[in-house]
Amino acid sequence: MPKAKPFGGYNIKFENCPESMEDVFGKKPLSPSEMTKVLWKFIKKHRLSGYND
Repeated sequence: MPKAKPFGGYNIKFENCPESMEDVFGKKPLSPSEMTKVLWKFIKKHRLSGYND
């Protein structure tokens, strides 16, 4: 059975990223929606996303 492509058309690669979860999200508690916003900001800043072929 062939492997399915990731949903949404994006590949996000965190290879060779030295940042920890605490570096990305900080030390204070965040809601899931805030976490998503912070994560996408990090992904865009570090150019980690790309479209699937």
